[in-house]
This record gives sequence, C-alpha cells and structure tokens, in this order.
Amino acid sequence: MAGLFDKQAEIYVEARPTYPKEWYSKLAALTPQHSLAWDVGTGNGQAALGLSEHYEQVVASDISEAQLKHAIQHPRVRYIHTPTSISDDEMVNLIGGGHENSVDLITVAEAVHWFDLPKFYSLAKRLLRKPGGIIAVWAYNRMLVNPDFDPVFDRFRENSIPFTHPNSKYVRAAYKTLPFPFESVGLGREGEPITVEIPKECSFQVVERMLRSYSAVTRAKDQGVDLLPEEVIKEFQRAWGGHDLVRSFKYEAFMLVGKL
Repeated sequence: MAGLFDKQAEIYVEARPTYPKEWYSKLAALTPQHSLAWDVGTGNGQAALGLSEHYEQVVASDISEAQLKHAIQHPRVRYIHTPTSISDDEMVNLIGGGHENSVDLITVAEAVHWFDLPKFYSLAKRLLRKPGGIIAVWAYNRMLVNPDFDPVFDRFRENSIPFTHPNSKYVRAAYKTLPFPFESVGLGREGEPITVEIPKECSFQVVERMLRSYSAVTRAKDQGVDLLPEEVIKEFQRAWGGHDLVRSFKYEAFMLVGKL
C-alpha cells in the first residue's frame, strides 16, 4: 500500500469521516486495562484521537510519511513512521517498548485490507496483552445520501473497479472475505462482520474532496484516466442538491472485533 495515499494526503485529512465516539467507548469497555492502544495505518490520526480519550498512551503508526505530516497532534498520541523495511522485532521495540504482551487494544480503521495480513496478524498476536487484549478492524464502502445521489455514487464505484488495488476486493465484499483469525467477542467474527453506520454532515464541497481522495482516482489519473471529469462532478452536485447545500448522511461501514 506504500504510496497509495501520499498524493492526496492533504485533502484526506479534510474530507475523510471521523468515527463515532461510542465506538471507542464500546471497544475500551472490552479491555480490562487502558495503558496502551496501537492504531495501525493511522493516516492522519482520526482513530488515534478517539482512542486518546480512553487510553493513557496511543501509538499511531503508518508507512506514509506524507500522511503523518498532516496528523492531528495530541499529548497522548505518539506518531511513528514504519517503513516496509522494518522488522517485526523492531516493531515490538517501537510499539511496546521492547515488550510483547503489552497492547490493550489494536485498531485498524480503513486500512487492514492493504496489509500483509499473515505478517500483521502474527505481530498483533505478539503485542496483544494476554489475557484481555482486543483487536478491532473496520472500513466503509458506500455513502448513503438519498435516492438521487446513491445511484450516481454506485456508478462511480463500478467505474473505479478497474483502477482499484487488488486488495480492495475485501472492502467491496464488506470484509466478509477478510481473514480474521481471532475469537469473537460478540462484535462480528471471521466471515460475519457487524454492520455499523458513520454519520456525517457537510456540504458538497467536502464530498468532492472525499471523492478525490480515493486511491482508485489517483491510480486512474496516473494511467491518464480521469474518473471525476467536470460532467461527473456536476452530476454528483445536481444529485446532492447544490454546491453549498449542507446535508446529513451516513457511510455504510462494517467491523470485526476479536481476542486471542
């Protein structure tokens, strides 16, 4: 996934949704201790900030230096760059201070499908506190606005498929095909993620930035194809109801939560 979101890092922080506070409260209630959380593939830190309200320290890691440059700072969040060359032992040193069995909660928001899953899950099992450690992964794949907008968005998604990374198949399948070798805690299990919603309120200007932050849009542009030409943007805008109109809508999301 290295580089997939570097070019749009600045608009990513503005346009991508934040996650409901009750998600973090529910996850934090599952961990007996609240010393350390690790947000993996943190991007610009949306999930890390939510975790900071419940854990004494949050380590937020990403392989994209460009994303981390736009990360939102917080005294309990420590951002670290983790290039693809880093070893598992080095990761244990960076995340757990050299200690396995030290992380209370691992979260991966809109990112685990990009990972080398066997490598990541092996590292997660080393770092999770035993017993009591929890891992939660989630993502979203659709905007649900109204009967005019939703078909336009679905056509855009279909047109994007030839330019998506192969691992995007997990998101299109709503994580139903994502390997997840952890025991259920009542919030989904491998093959059966729970469905959740992310509410958002914004103008079409923000929606347009969100659309332009898609990795498929950048990949298509690199191949000389514009997935968001002016006529498509105008179609989206008409369906939305106007450039400056503020609407409430929701993202359709899915989540898997487990323990060792």
